[in-house]
Amino acid sequence: MTSAAPVEAMASRIGQEVGVSRWFTVDQDHIDQFARATHDLDWMHIDPVRAKAESPFGSTMAFGFQTLSMLAHFTHDAGLWPEDAVHGINYGLNRVRFMAPVLEGKRIRARFTLKSYDQRPDGAYRGVYDAVVEIEGEDKPAMVAEWIGLFYPTGASPV
Repeated sequence: MTSAAPVEAMASRIGQEVGVSRWFTVDQDHIDQFARATHDLDWMHIDPVRAKAESPFGSTMAFGFQTLSMLAHFTHDAGLWPEDAVHGINYGLNRVRFMAPVLEGKRIRARFTLKSYDQRPDGAYRGVYDAVVEIEGEDKPAMVAEWIGLFYPTGASPV
């Protein structure tokens, strides 16, 4: 993982792409683990034989929320954390759209563009990022989202 910049310097990167993660392969085991963890056992995700025969996609696919949950991994992998942040907190999302299914065996990665960055009264810095999860070899992204993170430098605390 690489670091983006010190927290105070991030504002100079507004409007820029600030990170791209490595590719991640979404295999059936990963899909099955997510299904078990969320108690969502929909056959289109966990039954490869039935999905091949009956699904309009011809394969099992990742859950939309599984793709969304990968943002946490991708932010670390893409170096979004400011180098002097001691705490980072997922603050939420302003919007999320699932644009295309992530079929089993496909590779995905995320691109992050910094939309805004400001300091809060508690000392944290709030970054708003456009996140695009790409599917390798496909024109349409799997997901687009506006993600908000809080970063706490030394001396600031989330509690």
